[in-house]
Amino acid sequence: MFIYLKEKIMKKINLLYSISLFLLICACKKQQVEPETKVLVKNEKGMVTKASIDSYITSTMKANNDFKWAYANDEIVWSALNQSDKILSIGYKPAGWTSTDVTTNIQTIDIQSQQWQEIRKQILQLVWEEEQKSRPNLKIEDLEVWPEKYLPVVCVSAQNLSTIKKLRQSPLVRYAEPIGYHYTAEPQNHGGNELQSIIGFGCSGASAYSSDLLPGIDYNLISPLAKASWNYTHHNIQSGWNLSSGKGIKVMVIDTGCSLSQENLNGSFNQGESFGRTVEHLVTLPRTTIFDHPYGPNETPQDICGHGTEMSGIVAGPRGINGSACGIAYNCDLVTVRAAEDVIFSESREAKGVADAFNMAANRADIKIISMSMGYPFYISQVADAVKNAADHGKLIFCAAGTSSKWTNWAWVAFPASMPVVNGVTGIQDNLKVRCDICHEGPQVDFVVVMEKGNNKLKVLSLAMSGVSPSITGGSSAATASMAGMAAMVWSKFPDKSAVDILGILKASSVNPDNNPNWGYGFLKVDIALGINQPGAVRHISQPIASTW
Repeated sequence: MFIYLKEKIMKKINLLYSISLFLLICACKKQQVEPETKVLVKNEKGMVTKASIDSYITSTMKANNDFKWAYANDEIVWSALNQSDKILSIGYKPAGWTSTDVTTNIQTIDIQSQQWQEIRKQILQLVWEEEQKSRPNLKIEDLEVWPEKYLPVVCVSAQNLSTIKKLRQSPLVRYAEPIGYHYTAEPQNHGGNELQSIIGFGCSGASAYSSDLLPGIDYNLISPLAKASWNYTHHNIQSGWNLSSGKGIKVMVIDTGCSLSQENLNGSFNQGESFGRTVEHLVTLPRTTIFDHPYGPNETPQDICGHGTEMSGIVAGPRGINGSACGIAYNCDLVTVRAAEDVIFSESREAKGVADAFNMAANRADIKIISMSMGYPFYISQVADAVKNAADHGKLIFCAAGTSSKWTNWAWVAFPASMPVVNGVTGIQDNLKVRCDICHEGPQVDFVVVMEKGNNKLKVLSLAMSGVSPSITGGSSAATASMAGMAAMVWSKFPDKSAVDILGILKASSVNPDNNPNWGYGFLKVDIALGINQPGAVRHISQPIASTW
């Protein structure tokens, strides 16, 4: 596990530094500038250098508080493509349609229809004709890197400037993006042990907590023999359990997968007061690519990072008989999806994995809620398409606002939590006055969840990679999974209502102290939500085991 984490840490270190700079920039006042008027340095091949591309992205962020590849000129996009894995994500459309037309109707588009297949064919033909100029032996059937089942998008291997120019001029193209480009920035002198901070970012390994946890303070011991995390009290979750425990609601957790060694999320998923429910472990993360083509064995649902296991535990860990941590919706159904290696989907295959997971959920009527505690610094169109598709299919979506290392703790909401169709979630301390030490906040946040003690910084209980001893996890990640679990409780109580209706209940039952503009509707009181349209409903505290409160 340590070797894996070390490799992932080094792989992501530049990206995390870039996020640090990005967040600092986002604190600046928005102003009208033209980043492309800056001098762009080119290398001996005529490409804009990576340093210059990164500088351009930074300038754009400073000007607009966001970045999309649509803002960049052809040379920048081409240069970024060639300084990445050369995988180009192309969104297509009928001539005469706008991009807005596609996103508005994305849930009804059938890409297998003759019309859409013909457009796709034309796109591939265009790319092939241009790419043949430098790769004469290229076959058209070798262009597409991954098959696409749901969206009007195709991922191809490309490298020529003429390809970029022709695509971006075409009335059939919505976007053409190098989804595997790694935006980096120069390391800053932040002080302290930076490597230690990076190790704590995302892939912690989900180890069992090594210090003593105090019953009645750090957790409540509840029947038959389970631990309810200390923060449940702030949201009246235990009161709500007498009305609902998530029965009949299926939640998809899009993350780094699930540990197949954690029995509480596998063979012991049903135990104690958790019964009659289902669990699935799936994978959408494509194989690694080499020379623009997949190679090696297929990925599995197995969580190596630990993050996905912990998020799944928060949502749906059983209220069991073995003393493990109890999930919020301990009777909901669960689908875990391994869509990425860690919490930042910075590789093209991770973006594809995330998009495929949202599309899978969109096309499954049984999945009601999506929880994703991952993100990226800026907009990825293919992922945005998939998120919009899921939302339009009636899914209630919660995504993390962002969790940073200690030197990037500025106000900023990550993608896709920043999207209007997504409910962005962040974490706050138990004093209900400040965000957690590493949590992002901003105007795109919709809900907050209490997940950190102010006195000792203790986070919430969840499931480790194996065994019954709890792990401790936090940040906006834990807040997002918690919010998904509470939403499952509410939807289970009102199963005939739509996602829009349930969201309205959640909003109406939340409290925002001091009307903080960066906290949305505030923190949910589950018992109030469950009592809507139930005047006079009696709500009791869940029965604890004697002398444990």
